[in-house]
Amino acid sequence: MTDDIEFDVDRRTVLGTLAGIGGTALAGCSALERERDGQTSQVDGERARELATKFAPTLYFDANEPWFPTDPRPYTSERDGETAVTGFDALNGYHERYSDGDPPKPTVFYNAVEYEDSPLAVVQFWFYSVFDQFTTNFHWHDWEVLHVFVDTETGEPQLYVASSHSRSVPNNEFLDPDPTMVPRILSELGSHSSTLSVNDVPDRFQRVAIEDLLADITNTAIEGIADLADLEIPLAYGLPRDEGSRLPYLVPEYEGVPIYEHKRLPAVSRESLIDDDLTVRSYDALTSPPTDLPTRETGLVFRHREREADADVEYDLVPSSEIEHIAAFTGPQLSFEFTVPDVVEDAVAGHITTTGTPWTQPRYGNPAADISVPNHRTELADRYDAIGEAAPINSVIARVTEAVTTDDAPENEGLTTTETTVESVILLESDPEAVPTFGGVAVVQDVPAGEHRLTVNGAGRAPHSEHVAVSDDRTPTAAGVGGEIPLVARDRATKLEIGGEKTATDLSTVAVEDDFAGRLYESSVDGNDAVYVHSGGAYTTEVRDSDDAIGAYRINPTPGAESAVRIERPETGKAQLATFVADIADETREEIAALSNDRDRDGGSSNAVEGLERALAAVVEAARRAAERARNSERDTANKQLTTVSERLQRVEQRLTEARSDLSEPLSNATQNRMAQADRRTEQARNAEKLSSDK
Repeated sequence: MTDDIEFDVDRRTVLGTLAGIGGTALAGCSALERERDGQTSQVDGERARELATKFAPTLYFDANEPWFPTDPRPYTSERDGETAVTGFDALNGYHERYSDGDPPKPTVFYNAVEYEDSPLAVVQFWFYSVFDQFTTNFHWHDWEVLHVFVDTETGEPQLYVASSHSRSVPNNEFLDPDPTMVPRILSELGSHSSTLSVNDVPDRFQRVAIEDLLADITNTAIEGIADLADLEIPLAYGLPRDEGSRLPYLVPEYEGVPIYEHKRLPAVSRESLIDDDLTVRSYDALTSPPTDLPTRETGLVFRHREREADADVEYDLVPSSEIEHIAAFTGPQLSFEFTVPDVVEDAVAGHITTTGTPWTQPRYGNPAADISVPNHRTELADRYDAIGEAAPINSVIARVTEAVTTDDAPENEGLTTTETTVESVILLESDPEAVPTFGGVAVVQDVPAGEHRLTVNGAGRAPHSEHVAVSDDRTPTAAGVGGEIPLVARDRATKLEIGGEKTATDLSTVAVEDDFAGRLYESSVDGNDAVYVHSGGAYTTEVRDSDDAIGAYRINPTPGAESAVRIERPETGKAQLATFVADIADETREEIAALSNDRDRDGGSSNAVEGLERALAAVVEAARRAAERARNSERDTANKQLTTVSERLQRVEQRLTEARSDLSEPLSNATQNRMAQADRRTEQARNAEKLSSDK
């Protein structure tokens, strides 16, 4: 991570997200194609209507949903000889018509194509909403789609593909659905990202099968994260708020005021947008992740008016050809309520304004372009010559967790990581492409091979940034450490800066380890680096230079301190590693000595505790001598002293065993963990070719 990352990076993160969520959601997933698909032609009117009527989905919406599928034609106007729908006209007109309590003109559009010389046809269901408000973006107008791939010889569905946020996130897909069941769509609040419901619980999303309850998707399992691999969790966006996660929504501005206060939107009020209980007015105003955000509850249910079933609202089914004369869905650039540099907003203006027309997208004529799961494409390719084989793809994957203090450590001297219930945003800045997490899992697909910078941010959390090297071997690349990226609540975050203007060492890698949680951060660097760490941890910061020489530094943040912790001139080599061993041993000795002094005042300290303190002092002495010899270019003498350090560390281990009954369990644990760290760094020092950074 570069050294200029501040809390305001989350504003760039939020804006960058729109490049992935606001714009590419309508671009289709054609990047996954390896072989060309066959040509398609329109299914004639009567047959198209039959297909659409047969598979017309039932739609389930969130109880807080403001914008339902509607017909954009009442909001059209003529501009330069073309028909367009402006954002102001659509949003204001929709809420004018919504005043009587019923969603205005419930409508679903359909488009049917068939692959030439093939029994494969596809009926698409397009859902238009006048606005999109989400946890990381918002824009005028919104189009979502469900593709139903149908074998025209058997009449049976082969594959459902429900559109998700971005081409970089797998869509929600189901292979070989039950031909007797009507497709069902669960719409995400505000964003309208669509997931599937195919089992016996119609209004809930089930990611994995449980007993007799079928999973709602057949996407392939997550790979690349060891502790998730055995669970066989399908890789798809799903419906996070229905899976127990929290999503904090944002409120858009236009011309310096919230859009509901704008004079061109007189019918739009604060109540027209997503409820206050679900929104945050600024990511960086929160000191910790919000914990009181409501989860999903089912609201209105829509069904096709020709279908006999219980529903709250009946929708019209209209061929999309009737609206293909609309040339554009327009709207001015929106802004966030918190301050964002103009240059950043302008860079992503195309992604925070509006969406395109479905009929100008590749997937409108070739629905197979939207198949995001390679195994599904391969299966269809085996059945139908018209579908090209899937191409292997590169993916970046990580599990976002939360770093918190642990009771196993002394107070504010150790961490653990826990699952998070508030979703985050992942920004691949080199693209730029950003996606929301689902269940704490972040996935970015179709990533070009090479170096990328990955930034993670969430409401009430300090940002995280690292460099990720993606190889071209088509296997998942795990970001973070072992696929895990722990975030820190803002009110417990301390910025650790490595390097400065006077840095002489050419750093290549930086890693940070906590005494209890282990390695939490590791990234290649280009010069200086910075990372936010939890103020309740005790850390070893490892640096490597361009020659792969190692250095290590002890970092103990002060809880509540506002200033950053800086390693001004990081060094590598034998002398620096020996110095680290002396520092960590002396830090531990001081804690043991403080305990011994307290015991003396209370009637005497045990011989075992005093013996442990003396053993640690002996390590400190030998390690400092080794560092001094290394700086004096006395390699052999330095190595002899390091051998002495190793022997004395073994003695510390013996003394710790003898003193455990007189120490608190957290202090015993800390001593053991630190001495394991000291032993590892001592071995590295003995093997180091470089004596010090200047020799």
